[in-house]
Amino acid sequence: MKLYCDTTRLVDLRDFLQEILSGTSMSEVEQHQVILAVEEVAANLIIHSHDCNPQEHIEIKVNRDQKQLKIEIIDSGKLFNILEYQEPEITEVIKSKRKGGLGIILVKRIMDKIEFESSQNKNICRLYKIL
Repeated sequence: MKLYCDTTRLVDLRDFLQEILSGTSMSEVEQHQVILAVEEVAANLIIHSHDCNPQEHIEIKVNRDQKQLKIEIIDSGKLFNILEYQEPEITEVIKSKRKGGLGIILVKRIMDKIEFESSQNKNICRLYKIL
């Protein structure tokens, strides 16, 4: 799927993923969690790496077999390595009433494995979920 960098297009991503995930053995709750995780990564890329420029796009590729689901999110925006993200202390976030910054924590807790690769203006975030 080619997703243009406009947050209003995230609904297209949800529909795309829902169609794919409905054919798996995942429960409805698990499907929604995976959609939330992918949407969080995509939204962060759209907002922070591409400055919501609708002329730019990211790509989402989904592969699945009997055992696992692999989702690749590919872009050429500003580099953000999800694996290097340092989780804030939740109590500090609550005390400071800070908004944002918790989505990556959700992604790490929902998905079973995360890989990140970057080379020559191309970033690939791979999210895996065991079925």
